Amino acid sequence: MPDTVPIIDVAGLREADSSARRAVAAELGAACRGAGFFLVTGHGIPEAVTQGLFGAARALFALPDAAKQAVSIRRSPHNRGYVGLSEEQLDPTKPADRKEAFNVGLDLAPDDPEVLAGMPFRGVNLWPEGAPELRAAILAHFDAAWALGRLLHRGFALDLGTAEDFFEDKLDRPLATLRLLHYPAGQAGDATLGAGEHTDYGNVTVLATDGVAGLEVKHRSGGWEEVPQVPGAFVCNIGDCLMRWTNDVYVSTPHRVRAPAAERYSAAFFLDPNPDTLVAVLPGCTGPGNPARYPPVTGADYLRQKLDATYAHRRKPAG
Repeated sequence: MPDTVPIIDVAGLREADSSARRAVAAELGAACRGAGFFLVTGHGIPEAVTQGLFGAARALFALPDAAKQAVSIRRSPHNRGYVGLSEEQLDPTKPADRKEAFNVGLDLAPDDPEVLAGMPFRGVNLWPEGAPELRAAILAHFDAAWALGRLLHRGFALDLGTAEDFFEDKLDRPLATLRLLHYPAGQAGDATLGAGEHTDYGNVTVLATDGVAGLEVKHRSGGWEEVPQVPGAFVCNIGDCLMRWTNDVYVSTPHRVRAPAAERYSAAFFLDPNPDTLVAVLPGCTGPGNPARYPPVTGADYLRQKLDATYAHRRKPAG
C-alpha cells in the first residue's frame, strides 16, 4: 500500500446516491490500509468555527500559570484539564514532550446521571474562571469534529462490509477528547521533540493545525514524511482502537511532532467509543487462517490502559 498521505473529499458521504458514498468509502479504506493518515476536504466545518477555536487556544495558553494550574489535569480523574510543559512523555525512550495541552470531553453537567454515578471518564470539564467565550468556542469545534468523526465512520463501515450505521450507537456518547496543543518554538539544533513518536489511542483523530509545519508520519517502509499543509483541510488518522476492531485491517501509524521553527498551535479531536461499548473484532475482518487477534474489551477499560501508560500521575507508586 502507498505511504503517501492522500487528500480525500468526503462530501460524497452525505449523498443520497449509494455509489457516491461507496466511492468515498473506498478511498478511505485505501488510506486506512496504506498510510494510515489522510487529509479531509469537503468536511462542512465552517472556517469561522476553526478560527474561533484557535483564538480560544491562544487566549487560554496565554493565561497566567496560576490560572492554568487551577484547572490542571492532576485535579481530574477523567482526563480533563491543563497539561503543563514537559508533563507528558509519549515516547518513553526520549525526553519529555515540549508542549502544553488542554483537554475537554463531553460537556456534562455536575448533576448528569453518569457523573453522579461515578462512571469512568464521565466527569465535568475544567474551565478557567472568567472566560466564558473560550468555553463556547472550544465546544463549537468539539461538536463539529464529533459530527465529522461519525461521518467518517459511516465510510469505514461501508468499506469494511458491515452496516453503514454500525458505529452510530457506539459513538453517540463517546469517550471523545478535544485536545488543544501549544508547541513553543524550538532552538536551532534542538533534538527535543514537541511530541515523541506514538500512535493514537482511539478510533480516529481529526486534527486542525494553524499552518505551521511539524507533524511527521512514519512510513511503513521506514523513514518519515512531513504531512502537507492544505488550507481548510483536516488531518485524520487511524488509532489503535479501530485497528483492534478491524483485526489489523486498518493499521495505526506512528507519528511525531518535531520542535517547530515557530510557535505552533493545533487541536486534536480523539474519537473513542462509548465507555460501555464492547470493542470486539468485526466478523468480516477474520477468516480461515486469520483468527481474531484481540480479546473483546470495553471502551472505558481500553482507554484507561492507554492513559495509565502515558501519565505518571495516574500510576500508583510501586508497593
